[in-house]
Amino acid sequence: MKLPRDVSGHELARALSKFGYTITRQSGSHMRLTSNVKGMEHHITIPVHDPLRVGTFSQILSDVSNHLEMTREELLRTLFG
Repeated sequence: MKLPRDVSGHELARALSKFGYTITRQSGSHMRLTSNVKGMEHHITIPVHDPLRVGTFSQILSDVSNHLEMTREELLRTLFG
């Protein structure tokens, strides 16, 4: 699946809630999300931009997919499929 080009920070945060990520704090234009799904805390920071830059979006997806032990393709299909 091709990486969507029009995803905002808020849309990504809302989509990641499917995996237990919740916004734990916001400082300026960045949100901090935390998940305890795999028994360990996992933190990610998402800029509140519309749209997210492709490289930033790609790196966030890679980080989350590594934590959840799934491929980026599976993650993309689950989030935006």
